[in-house]
Amino acid sequence: MTTSGIGTIVIPVSDLSAAKAVYGALLGVAPDVDQPYYVGYTAGGQHIGLDPNGRTGPVMYWHVADIRTALECLLAAGAEQVQEVKDVGDGKLIATVRDKDGTVLGLLQPA
Repeated sequence: MTTSGIGTIVIPVSDLSAAKAVYGALLGVAPDVDQPYYVGYTAGGQHIGLDPNGRTGPVMYWHVADIRTALECLLAAGAEQVQEVKDVGDGKLIATVRDKDGTVLGLLQPA
């Protein structure tokens, strides 16, 4: 499995409007995705997402070229699948696993 590193961090929030104000001020940029179900910023080459439906987190998403191969590799190494491969729009694929200590790790295959 190869990865280009952690490219996306998704943070669960209970109040999207309040979180949007705080993270906008922190990052100093306007969101590049601004929807009722997700707000995302790109700053310093890093994507920071706010998820009003998130229940765990923050979740770090490792960017991979082949999500299915990466997922198989992690499962074979002992990780437990949390979320199957899912298209979150425009061909971008995500999946999550949990390591033995309970940490949720995300995989993201860009479109």
